[in-house]
Amino acid sequence: MKFLRKYMDKIQPQFRPGGKLQKLESVYDGMESFLFTPNTTSHSGTHIHDGNDLKRTMITVVVALMPALFFAMYNIGLQHYLAIGQPETPWLTMWTFGLLAMLPVIVVSYVVGLGIEFIGAQIHHKEIQEGFLVTGILIPLIVPINTPLWMVAVATAFAVIFAKEVFGGTGMNIFNVALITRAVLFFGYPSRMSGDEAFVKTDAAFGMGAGTTVDTFSGATPLGQIATNVGDSLSLHNVVGDPITTCDAFMGTIAGSPGETSMVAILVGAAILLVTGVASWRVMCSVFAGGLAMAALAGAFPSPTYPASMLSPWAQLCYGGFAFAAVFMATDPVTGARTRVGQYIYGFLIGVFAILIRIYNGGYPEGAMLAVLLMNAFAPLIDHCVVSFNIKRRMQRAGNKK
Repeated sequence: MKFLRKYMDKIQPQFRPGGKLQKLESVYDGMESFLFTPNTTSHSGTHIHDGNDLKRTMITVVVALMPALFFAMYNIGLQHYLAIGQPETPWLTMWTFGLLAMLPVIVVSYVVGLGIEFIGAQIHHKEIQEGFLVTGILIPLIVPINTPLWMVAVATAFAVIFAKEVFGGTGMNIFNVALITRAVLFFGYPSRMSGDEAFVKTDAAFGMGAGTTVDTFSGATPLGQIATNVGDSLSLHNVVGDPITTCDAFMGTIAGSPGETSMVAILVGAAILLVTGVASWRVMCSVFAGGLAMAALAGAFPSPTYPASMLSPWAQLCYGGFAFAAVFMATDPVTGARTRVGQYIYGFLIGVFAILIRIYNGGYPEGAMLAVLLMNAFAPLIDHCVVSFNIKRRMQRAGNKK
């Protein structure tokens, strides 16, 4: 590290005003602060400092996402080889197939998103923001594996420009950028975000895994199957028609968006975020509490008209992107509520609306995305009401003492 520090100090003058590479000053600053803790200090006022700057916070979130990412790669391969009738394929081969399938999406996400942020930083002579370190890995985890790369690029560019940069960049956006990307895809290209082939990669990845699907193939997700269910009982099956259980959903061996299937992997990430203090346990626990409360209420009045109401509360948490949204989306400190009481309200309502939309709106069998975006819009109002109530209560208390 000493050698690297000396090298960075040596090339620094070239990136400063008057140097040959002065136009890339923000690129140098971004790389330097990524590698080393900044040594800049405040010029006035009293502040508490530590080494846990924004970049290191973002890296912690990326680390927490790794279990979901690695399992996603395995599950993509598992669903593929099941679909082509080769379930006996070694797990490492399945994982490698998933890696090759996800790699282009990850590359496109980072190249487009970071490219826009680099260009914006150079134009406005600002430091490169760190927020896309997390957003860039979130996007591949929440979009169907068969989403065309050009659609991923268009949606990512739209989200970064209109949901982030126009508001001032990292820390100023009011909506979760990754979810805006998915929303653009969902409403702009609905035919490619649903259907049997959206969530299971059936073609080869860089020449690996070539084959034809079995006659019984169906790539519909469990929530997609529930939305079209007819009758007084639910019958869920995997890509080759075999029945699946809530335990399968908990482990993650089902069709779905790459990072949202395994609750085990998501809970490991949740533990990392909570132990490091990066995510708010108030928001996270409140989302699950709200989801369980709404699921229990709906389950008390099951109806064939609304098939999802027949799921148990526990199953409601395991299927779809509910758990992923609770751990990685709702806990975004920028777009969520910031007061303590507000965080309880914010998280609880996300859980309630996610299950409410899922059960009673057949057009949106996955309600987590809409629930988080809706509460992103109301988070400032929640905080305002909480602060106003506290001020009013303190004024009354002060008046009583006079």
